[in-house]
Amino acid sequence: MNANKTVTLNLRVSDYGNRVLGVVKEKFGLKDKSEALGKMLDMYGDEYVDKEVREDVIKEMMAEVEKMELSSRKAISLKELDKLCGLK
Repeated sequence: MNANKTVTLNLRVSDYGNRVLGVVKEKFGLKDKSEALGKMLDMYGDEYVDKEVREDVIKEMMAEVEKMELSSRKAISLKELDKLCGLK
């Protein structure tokens, strides 16, 4: 995964959110609120999403999928895959 890749978004934020972004921008000397949002995502995003997929997690998932495929069924459902990934 390339952490430096950027995506353009058109966002609507509340007045409060706008003020928060303004304060973060000033506090860290950033050039705009886009950088402020990026800073906040860097600071708090890993509480929700790993920045990089860990090799041990991939190996564990592959082993689980292989076990499921070797059972009487030939394939796993998307719901089962989501559960393995911790999404549901």
